Amino acid sequence: MNYPGGIRKQETITKRSHINRSATFSNRGMSLEEDINVTNQFYLETNKAIIHKKPTPIQIVKVHYPKRSAAVITEGYFQSKSTTDYNGIYKGKHIDFEAKETKNKTLFPLVNIHEHQFQHMNAILNHNGICFVIIRFTELNETYFINAEILLSYWEQMLQGGKKSIPYQIFKEQGHLIPFTYQARVDYLKVIDQLYF
Repeated sequence: MNYPGGIRKQETITKRSHINRSATFSNRGMSLEEDINVTNQFYLETNKAIIHKKPTPIQIVKVHYPKRSAAVITEGYFQSKSTTDYNGIYKGKHIDFEAKETKNKTLFPLVNIHEHQFQHMNAILNHNGICFVIIRFTELNETYFINAEILLSYWEQMLQGGKKSIPYQIFKEQGHLIPFTYQARVDYLKVIDQLYF
């Protein structure tokens, strides 16, 4: 029997089972950024916190209008250096953090964070804000919360000729593993509650 679109029932079942397999717990998210965005949306909807991804400031130079209803940006430049990825407010405190992924299993390269971002983190700490970095070791399927103070100390050592990376063991010992959960995929507020409130 032929079905609409030429798809047989058996093919449909196979495709559905493939979809279910790809949505398993072990294959839970396309990226750390996506997981954090879902988490922040959950925080917003449940009135826990207001945390947003900061847009990168771009100066639009040329726009192509193929149709009246569709504009395509063909040339643009970064207006200024970006700071960190996310900021907002939680329990009356300013929250500011960067999110990074690495495929490295043994260390996190400090070159993944730019100098102006380290300077921004330092400024947030000087104003008593809560500042941290969420780092996902993708090959290990582990996500860590690490205080900005720890990263800043490694950055300062690097500037004085020290190592250009942070060993994975430091994340195990001084960081905080963030387990994956369904609604708040990267529930970093639990760590903030333990450390600051």
